[in-house]
Amino acid sequence: MISVSSPPGVMWRKSSYSSDNGGDCLEIASGFPGIVPVRDSKAPEGPVLMLSTHAWAGFVAFAAGVPR
Repeated sequence: MISVSSPPGVMWRKSSYSSDNGGDCLEIASGFPGIVPVRDSKAPEGPVLMLSTHAWAGFVAFAAGVPR
């Protein structure tokens, strides 16, 4: 995992479970083979975590409560 500034021209998307009430939310971007860029939707100018697809899958499974 590395943390970088947001690459220019990236299209970010938020979970369909997110609300517009300013709650905790992540945004992800696609178009990076083997990498999932992740950022805090409340701080779009902040750092971007570049996770491997394997690490992202583990995070999603953990967040969903799926035993591994």
